[in-house]
Amino acid sequence: MILAAVVAGGIGVASAASPEPANALRPPSSFGDIKDEHARAIALFQEAAKVITSARCLNCHPASDTPTQTDAMRPHQPRVVRGADGHGAAGIRCQNCHQDENSDATNTPGNPEWRLAPASMAWQGKSLGEICALMKDPGRNGNRDLAMIVRHVSEDALVGWAWKPGGDRAPAPGTQTEFGALMKAWAELGADCP
Repeated sequence: MILAAVVAGGIGVASAASPEPANALRPPSSFGDIKDEHARAIALFQEAAKVITSARCLNCHPASDTPTQTDAMRPHQPRVVRGADGHGAAGIRCQNCHQDENSDATNTPGNPEWRLAPASMAWQGKSLGEICALMKDPGRNGNRDLAMIVRHVSEDALVGWAWKPGGDRAPAPGTQTEFGALMKAWAELGADCP
């Protein structure tokens, strides 16, 4: 699983030399001491990976047609599948349970656009370099260029749900604005991958 690969590689894990809490994101300016732009771009993406590899993102970017759920990324219950449009199969659509807003009564997350990421954007089980390559590939990312990717991660309300997950779910690290700033800085430096 990607989390094991990320932890093993030391990416996105706070260390004794890194006083920031695990849920914090460093701003792009904190990478200014990295003079090599290629290395700085990679460092920015690795910082953004704290979000990309969080359960909030990985649950909806599964390796199969079945999402995972909870911070432990367990198989979704009830068992559901992606369906042709990412909104579930006929008769068991995502919106059957996932309403426009989080439901505290049922601990069910919600958003008007609730769906799985396209199968071409499966991140679970991929290395950070592979995820980066997927994100940049218009043939797999919904025909998005770098500017569109930055807008998507910075402004999309479904992406933004990761910081307002409700229930007993931990939010993604930092804020959507901070994540967007890291991704914008990464794109401006050439979007190099680890």
